[in-house]
Amino acid sequence: MAPFSLLLSTLLLSVITLVSSAPTTGSENATIIELDPRAPAQVITKCTVPNTAALTFDDGPYWFMREVIRQVEAANGKATFFVSAYHLVPSTFLDAASLTLVSPCILSDGNNWACIYNTELSGNVRYAFERGHQIGSHTWQHKDLTTLTWDQIHHQMWLTEQAITRITGAVPAMMRPPYGNHNSLVREAAGVRGQSIVLWDFDSGDSTGSTVAQQKARFDELTSRRPSNVLSLQHDVHWSTVYETLPHAITKLKAAGYNLVTVADCLGTRKYQSVGPAEPRNANWVC
Repeated sequence: MAPFSLLLSTLLLSVITLVSSAPTTGSENATIIELDPRAPAQVITKCTVPNTAALTFDDGPYWFMREVIRQVEAANGKATFFVSAYHLVPSTFLDAASLTLVSPCILSDGNNWACIYNTELSGNVRYAFERGHQIGSHTWQHKDLTTLTWDQIHHQMWLTEQAITRITGAVPAMMRPPYGNHNSLVREAAGVRGQSIVLWDFDSGDSTGSTVAQQKARFDELTSRRPSNVLSLQHDVHWSTVYETLPHAITKLKAAGYNLVTVADCLGTRKYQSVGPAEPRNANWVC
């Protein structure tokens, strides 16, 4: 991985200069054209298609992903999932079906980690993709990319893109930087990787300490204002988000006349840079 990253960085950091070898008659000076190989990514903060609401979910894939899909599809909609491949999760969570506490995968170091290559979680990603929901990158370890070097940024982006492509066959066209933080290096890195940066214009507050009642009130206020479109932020790793807030949000958004769509559909653009065959599970599927 390191040699590839170094080679990629060397190529991308080069300034491409084209020098004409055949100057025009009467001129002894070559024509020099300088090209910028690091055009920054587009930063998306809102939808553009009227009457659309793009529900986006960060920090998965998680065990609640299929429940999100079930609820959204019941409303004839699609969702977008920005996945982090390797992240710390609570030691237990409440399984909705059995109402019992369930422990996620525990690694040998004693920590509780959700790995995108976990059989069930990778299955959830594939399930979402096959049903037309959008999968985007939220990077590998949910690090603040603005604190990293150029090579480190690419490493965090590449590992998750690789996982998404292995599982689905698709190369994501969109990414969301952790915490929504980005700087010129992050924008340039996403740009050369062919991705747009997606933020949001509505935050449910589920990751910043808002209670379920407060989250529901935010959706009430949003739909009472009735903007032309909505690009929301939620997190499908929270039980309360999925089983308490989301049903209310869907009801309010549908009653206000919104169509629940992917981010790509709310912009009228593509979900993926390319789509090919998925990779069969093998020994490389590890975090």
